[in-house]
Amino acid sequence: MKVAFFIFDALIVVFMIGLLYLASPIKTTLYINIPSGSISSIVNYYKDKGFNINSFDKVLIYFMGVPQKGILKMEHTLISKIDFIYNITHFKSVTKSITIIPGETSYFFLRGFARKLDLDYFLLKKIFDTKAIFQDGTIIADTYDIPLYMKENELINFLITNSISIHKRISRKLLGHYNQEKWRKYIIIASIIQKEASGKKEMSTISSVIYNRLKRKMRLQMDGTLNYGKYSHTKVSSKQIKEDTTSFNTYKKRGIPQKSISSISKDALYAAIHPADTPYLYFVRNKKTKKHIFSKTYKAHLKNIKKSNK
Repeated sequence: MKVAFFIFDALIVVFMIGLLYLASPIKTTLYINIPSGSISSIVNYYKDKGFNINSFDKVLIYFMGVPQKGILKMEHTLISKIDFIYNITHFKSVTKSITIIPGETSYFFLRGFARKLDLDYFLLKKIFDTKAIFQDGTIIADTYDIPLYMKENELINFLITNSISIHKRISRKLLGHYNQEKWRKYIIIASIIQKEASGKKEMSTISSVIYNRLKRKMRLQMDGTLNYGKYSHTKVSSKQIKEDTTSFNTYKKRGIPQKSISSISKDALYAAIHPADTPYLYFVRNKKTKKHIFSKTYKAHLKNIKKSNK
């Protein structure tokens, strides 16, 4: 009889501990990204994000259902463990995939979001311009699965929050720290690289030209800096070079522009932080190969211009 009571008491204790465990709080964000992959990879993803979830929870998730990839909007940002697991395992995602192309400006990529999600472009742009701390370089160029329920303010908040976390992670990985103002400079330079480079292989060399010219206090004189905003797809003309008075006109203004020119890729950011070690000060695009020819003297540059036109 005593053994039976002991077992019963033990079961009660285990039951109470289980209830306390399932009721333990998890602090989340307003929007929860549910990644694709195995249950183990999903649990590790949330552990890395700092959520109160561990390997034991794999068993709970396994019995409650495999989570589907998507963006889950939370009603509360502090919920119990059991509610969190229930939400991610019972979420049914209805999204649209939208790609931001590296080098594109918000003038155009926000129009794409507005058209595909049936949102107000002008409201999107207004909210974006208010909240994007790095202007067009704030949102990392990538493919995003956007829930159809998102409104203009929710969409911009989601895109910016997601991208800022990426900026911080890359900065800490490559520099060991994150400083917003210093990072802004790298983003601006990365946006120039993004506009000028013909591909990933050229990025670090283009970056070296930018830094070499800045070090010598030379004007950058790069067409790509004038492909900002609505001019993203416009061929730079002598008229624009003559009349544009913004900081984007690096033919007239020294240094880098005051704002980033466009969206950027992670590769462009890496090149901005780690330029190649070259003596180059000039480059011109070869019309046949679509790649650039680099030179360290203006005399050689003039010869390369002639070659590139043949």
